[in-house]
Amino acid sequence: MRLTTLTDYALRVLIYTGAHSERLCTISEIAKAFDISQAHLMKVSQLLAQQGWITTVRGKNGGLHLSKSPQEIPLGAVVRSIEPDFNLVECLGPNNHCRLTGGCALTCILNGALKAFWQHLDCYTLADVIARPGLPVLAQSNQPIAISR
Repeated sequence: MRLTTLTDYALRVLIYTGAHSERLCTISEIAKAFDISQAHLMKVSQLLAQQGWITTVRGKNGGLHLSKSPQEIPLGAVVRSIEPDFNLVECLGPNNHCRLTGGCALTCILNGALKAFWQHLDCYTLADVIARPGLPVLAQSNQPIAISR
């Protein structure tokens, strides 16, 4: 299983804005911090705002911030709201044409794996991610987050 780039970027925006919760964050600073195009982050930010995860403020001194406290943002709910589908293989989707359906245990096994994934992800909130060592220091500065590659 692989999350889309859209979800990856959405989580990064939430982490960054959560780590800098004392102020509005701009698309340009987040783009610079993560070396992501501003156009991509505009799309991500619009989606996050539509889903209610962030609030955007227009204007010269505008930016974005979390709509809720990090403790109220469950990671599982964020991923579910961004990802288009979780049909890991054809037989899990609505357009299943696999000839093995009905006699194959793969569907049950993969559904169990997906259920375990969600149960684990649902145990965490954005606050758990932000609480990692290093991020509290970043929240106190205006410096971009350094990313090791």
